[in-house]
Amino acid sequence: MLTETLVRLGLQVAVVCPGSRSAPLAIALSQQSGLEAIPVLDERSAAFFALGLAKQTRRPTALVCTSGTAGANFFPAVIEARESRVPLLVLTADRPPELRDCNAGQTVDQQKLFGSFVNWYHEVATPTADAAQLAYLRQTAIHAWERTQHPVAGAVHLNLPFRDPLAPVPQPDVMALRASVDEARFFANVFANVGQADGVPEQWRDSDLTQLLLSLSPRGLIIAGIAQFSSATAAQAHCRAIARLSHSLGFPVLAEGLSPLRNYARLNPYLVSSYDTLLRDPDLATELAPEGVLRIGEMPTSKELRSWLERTQPQQWVVDEGDRNLDPLHLRTVHLRSSVQQLAASLPSPPAPPTDYLKRWLQAETDCWQQQRESLRSLDSLIEAKTAWVLSQCLPPETPLVIANSTVVRYVEWFWEPGDRAIQPFCNRGANGIDGTLSTALGIAHGNQPSVLLTGDLALLHDTNGFLLRPRLRGHLTIVLINNRGGGIFENLPIAQFEPPFEEFFATPQSVDFAALCATYGIAHELVHTWEQLAQALKVLPSEGIRVLELQCDRKLNARWLAQRTPR
Repeated sequence: MLTETLVRLGLQVAVVCPGSRSAPLAIALSQQSGLEAIPVLDERSAAFFALGLAKQTRRPTALVCTSGTAGANFFPAVIEARESRVPLLVLTADRPPELRDCNAGQTVDQQKLFGSFVNWYHEVATPTADAAQLAYLRQTAIHAWERTQHPVAGAVHLNLPFRDPLAPVPQPDVMALRASVDEARFFANVFANVGQADGVPEQWRDSDLTQLLLSLSPRGLIIAGIAQFSSATAAQAHCRAIARLSHSLGFPVLAEGLSPLRNYARLNPYLVSSYDTLLRDPDLATELAPEGVLRIGEMPTSKELRSWLERTQPQQWVVDEGDRNLDPLHLRTVHLRSSVQQLAASLPSPPAPPTDYLKRWLQAETDCWQQQRESLRSLDSLIEAKTAWVLSQCLPPETPLVIANSTVVRYVEWFWEPGDRAIQPFCNRGANGIDGTLSTALGIAHGNQPSVLLTGDLALLHDTNGFLLRPRLRGHLTIVLINNRGGGIFENLPIAQFEPPFEEFFATPQSVDFAALCATYGIAHELVHTWEQLAQALKVLPSEGIRVLELQCDRKLNARWLAQRTPR
């Protein structure tokens, strides 16, 4: 499947050096229809020969060798490819992990062998006869091919470990898997020349990009992922562009809580924000299954959404100007290296007529929010999940809102009701950690309008040294602190059923007196007893200093409340 994918992407020539561990690659390449496989004895010569081919054709050439020192002989040519901007795809065979660092023959450390001289490096998983593995391999090959050419040409290194047998011995499980694959569907997202400068496959290079998008089928939807902007003007431009896409295509827009779309709801009547709740209903999830997805940026936080996409396996187009692989699900995905504004500008202005599929989504959204709104309004006890909804209703317009990771960011995705307050959401979703939450929020608040941080107790405790910045802060930060005395996110995971060791090693409860902690740093502190008190404290934000609004919550009671969250 690796070689088939590469040929469909446009690979025409592979230069293959002899060796035992690379036998699976050599055999597959030599037998692959539509590919010229050229054997070359000396690795150093082979590498420069491949470089010359790539220079001549301006197309990536594959370069293959066995394990051990063989790959090191490619290094001079890889450096030249880097400096000359020549596309090379280097495939080094390797021993599997269990045969490394144990004196196995012809085995050296091949991890990132070429250092910073390659555009991208990846160690491919050891082969197994599994359908999900095939999808991963296809998407890895697509991304590797793209990175040989975008954003600039250069070498990409894939290290491929193989276990015995290395010869093409018939294996029943492999043969059964091959027979079960629908090749037309499996390779539907593999196009020649994906990765060129404009990010558009060759088939559409001379035709209207509208036709490319309309190929998603009437059962299509837009997923708007995380997007963070430093100005309202930029946020509005992003929202207007997605609204134009939505209207032109007639697609609903599933908007992540960290997308500005939820805070400019009037711009897009096709907005859907309750998808995480809706998809918990198995029958509704089946009814709403898409055939095509146009995703803007990164995947949203929702685990329900991710699982649903994995089950339904739609064709997916990901719009992103960068060079990253943004497909952790390994769907049938094509990356369009474009901005959403450029994409929207290519579409006609007249809106597409609403489809039954669109209407069903919008009706489900209306019904779900009516139910959720009534439930949240009637909830008097301090169930922490309600905090995000209260903030969506009462923060001053255009407030910069910093959202901690772990449980809090999920509350925003689940319960941030769309509105038109132009709130500016920020969150450290690059690595999804709780490190530096307070200090990040202070950096956003410094020299800015009054800002708010929504955080749990562990995330705040992890960065209390950030309070040392108080004398330097020009501006104001209000910290809405959900104190549930531990890691609430783990209450929603299967590990919560195992006690011990759950409470001590996962929930990790802390007994910090936050009023005393705030007093130590000269920080204002207020203990919140009711939702009305919280809303009143947030209606008008102070102009300077730091204050903490603490809600003391019961994480186990919160987990039981969340478990009931399924639409009727």
